[in-house]
Amino acid sequence: MPVIKIILKTGSILGLGLVVLPVFFVLADMISADVNKHLMLIGTVLWFSTAPFLEKGPKDI
Repeated sequence: MPVIKIILKTGSILGLGLVVLPVFFVLADMISADVNKHLMLIGTVLWFSTAPFLEKGPKDI
């Protein structure tokens, strides 16, 4: 597996985690709503900048 594909998959998973997990931390009063917004924004940008390259189809990167 090419190194770039590993980096893209890692970034994609990390971005998805930054979108989903902070909500639970807010519900548990571990982080504030402002920190939640920043983490989710970073996760969204990371997800949308890496995921399309993994969804291209049968071509390898």
